[in-house]
Amino acid sequence: MRKVCLLLLTMLALLGMSLSAEASPFGERVEGLTEITGVRVSSSQDKTRIVVDAKAPVTYRTMVLKDPGRVVSPQVKRELSVSSSFVSRARVAQFDPRTVRVVVETTVGKDNYKIFPLTGGPVPGRVVLDFGRVGPDSAGATIALPDVKAPTKPAAPQTKPTKPTKPQTPQTKPQAPQTKPAETKPAETKPETAADTPGEQPATESSTDAGIAAITGLAGHSITIDAGHGGNDSGAIGPTGVTEKSVTLRVALALQKLLTSEGATVYMTRTTDTEVSPKGAAASDIEELQARCDVANRHNSDIFISIHMDSFTNGAAKGTTGYYYALGSKKSRDLADKVRAGVIDQIGTPSRGTQSCNFYVVKHTDMPATLVEVAFISNPTEEELMNSEDGVQKAAQGIADGIADFFG
Repeated sequence: MRKVCLLLLTMLALLGMSLSAEASPFGERVEGLTEITGVRVSSSQDKTRIVVDAKAPVTYRTMVLKDPGRVVSPQVKRELSVSSSFVSRARVAQFDPRTVRVVVETTVGKDNYKIFPLTGGPVPGRVVLDFGRVGPDSAGATIALPDVKAPTKPAAPQTKPTKPTKPQTPQTKPQAPQTKPAETKPAETKPETAADTPGEQPATESSTDAGIAAITGLAGHSITIDAGHGGNDSGAIGPTGVTEKSVTLRVALALQKLLTSEGATVYMTRTTDTEVSPKGAAASDIEELQARCDVANRHNSDIFISIHMDSFTNGAAKGTTGYYYALGSKKSRDLADKVRAGVIDQIGTPSRGTQSCNFYVVKHTDMPATLVEVAFISNPTEEELMNSEDGVQKAAQGIADGIADFFG
């Protein structure tokens, strides 16, 4: 029978505004706290990794419980999608006004999970939760999963004498080196007694780009970013005169920094207020749009992201929309969905869904592509948000989170 352990990671922090529903005023809650800006999950054959991003380093504590029935979390705000033999379920909640709780239901034993902070990367505060084969000494080790141990039992009847039972002990000893690294010690201290253990030692990977890239999975991927409009084409214009072309360029440049710092190769259709076509302002609409597609196709990018701001005659219209080519691949829809979700998580806009379209730039690119309408520049509140440095940075982070989720 499979036993499920609940691993609780409790941090002194706040969930992002889009995920939080606390009644108290935001100003009263943030004093002395940081904000959790994103949580994402990736799985491979060897392990499942959960990454929690925060605006600043967080203080956290871990607790392991054997009985799922002992945990009650009525304030769950987000369920994480997990498809893994190591983790069956994960969820995030604002447990109280000062604490975010991450609950992970896992089948691995105490030697096969590791929790550590990563510092020194583009995200100031990161906490990583690994489940499976963790650490350099565990690459060939047997994971302490009931499903993995089960096949070893039929071997016992083949050696009925009492002596042959001893060879089974060496099989468990290779796991011992996993308990030696300092990072795993807190989790080994009677994990089944629900004892809280402080976890504040920085991981050795924290000072290397490789460690950060390993989390996000962006290293080795090439991405083309298209800042919508530009030059002679201002795009939509907000109530106070903010232009779409200026906002999309600011978000694109911020996104470029985030992605390159995490190991991706990034190509930009434009980095200044200009047209992309060599013909400049003399180019037709089709020539200008094709020039943007050519950047991605020429570099054989893995994905194409076109950044835009929405607009409508009614200033009350608001929200974020992800678009993909109607006859395109399922990967394009997945990319559009994840980027839209990432933006919403960061800037707190209403979701207008992921929709199919016939837009030129997502139709004529050779790779998974999405056009994201970040917010409505025609909406006074969203125009103000996207004309601020905070709004620009959050939108860029949301797109980056969506891309990281896509590559998994």
